[in-house]
Amino acid sequence: MTVADIFNEIPFAKHLGIEVTEAADGHAEAHLELEAEHSSNPATMIGHGGVTYSLADTVGGAAVVSLTEDVAPTIDMRMDYLAPVTEDIHAVADVVRDGGSMAVVEVEVYDTGETHVATAHAVYKTSGQGAENAWRSENDPRDGAD
Repeated sequence: MTVADIFNEIPFAKHLGIEVTEAADGHAEAHLELEAEHSSNPATMIGHGGVTYSLADTVGGAAVVSLTEDVAPTIDMRMDYLAPVTEDIHAVADVVRDGGSMAVVEVEVYDTGETHVATAHAVYKTSGQGAENAWRSENDPRDGAD
């Protein structure tokens, strides 16, 4: 099972419609098709900021896990919204620093017209989770996966 496959099985990401299309060597990409349920405005389609944030956080986490091959919970993420989201969006994430216990990721989010709609700077925990933690279960698809 690939990192992208694992992230595509996250229930919340599936609920939102986030699809991770690439995750390897500290780089990840994902997209989201904008649906009526994603709108923050009942009168017109404007994507809720939480949807954009969730896409950025998911793809940032995938970039880190593709490098560390372990659970990497989000410590902090700062998001700058640059334009309203009115159509499908995609995100690109790159690990810019992999330290001993934290990784720093830059995420850029664009719409299908290539309008730069958001940018994020995120920090993920990269060590100390251990074999037993809140993110693991007996049915974890990562156990035994190559």
